[in-house]
Amino acid sequence: MQLNPPRNVSFRSSPWTALFCLAAALVGCGAPIDEATEVTGQSPDALVSSNGLTVNGLTVNGLTVNGLTVNGLTVNGLTVNGLSTNAFQTWFHQDPATAEMVMRYVVRCSMAAGMTLTYQSPSTGKSYLWDGSLGLAPGWAGGQPATVAEQQVVSACLAAHANKYGVHVNISVLGRDAVGGTMPYSTDELSTYNEKEACFFGNLFTGEGTFAANDGAYLDYDESTVRTCGLSSWSDTTACTPMKHVGACRYYCTLDATRTYYTRCTYNGVNYRPITTRMLPQDIYRCGDGVCQLTEKCGGSNTADSCAADCGPCK
Repeated sequence: MQLNPPRNVSFRSSPWTALFCLAAALVGCGAPIDEATEVTGQSPDALVSSNGLTVNGLTVNGLTVNGLTVNGLTVNGLTVNGLSTNAFQTWFHQDPATAEMVMRYVVRCSMAAGMTLTYQSPSTGKSYLWDGSLGLAPGWAGGQPATVAEQQVVSACLAAHANKYGVHVNISVLGRDAVGGTMPYSTDELSTYNEKEACFFGNLFTGEGTFAANDGAYLDYDESTVRTCGLSSWSDTTACTPMKHVGACRYYCTLDATRTYYTRCTYNGVNYRPITTRMLPQDIYRCGDGVCQLTEKCGGSNTADSCAADCGPCK
């Protein structure tokens, strides 16, 4: 079958082992999400995003070093021909739940809204369907080899959707696609998602890794968020391995003319195409707000790791 929007594309196995394990590295550190399930027909959590609004929930295991690597993935497009090797089948059936979750975000990032990709397991007969959304890699989604720009922006998009807790949080995703087109956004989006969060960049396909940096201020001692892979505190910059937190975006990245998002980030002498994220202010928690959040722990102090006011003393 052909990969033409909005028709379904059926693919068998493929050499996605690399791309998926890396995305799987950012997927396994957190709690498993209950939507990583086999489906027949429409995906239960199909992402129908308005502009760059999206839902993150990829756990840190999805970005492991054994996930998004070459393995023929960059040479072959997201089509039946590109995904017809034994490598994909082998990878997928080693951990179907994680693989399905990784594929969901790969397709969301790479393909445009209205495009879908389906896979039927030859061993179990179960069908999986993944919906496109952001359309960041049009050439790759159309069956062409992934360009360096496509590798970079898809890697950045996967990293932006990862959090170590594996929970879902609404975020705004900004930037340019692989061919330089600006992801659409509205003033309402910017005013609602008014908390600047982070920039993400890297290349999982080549083993260069993924990197994150704060776009907003570092979290205060009593603040926390499930989005800590991007918006970090000074003491929590290693929380999302294998993603590496490298400080602040302003040291590495160049803003667009409107100063809304970053167009390029340079790290270790390599220029990357980044993704910029914004979040809702209520998704930053403060010890003392009366709720023991997922990111807070019991203790006798007023920090997220020892929040007596919200979580009480440890017993």
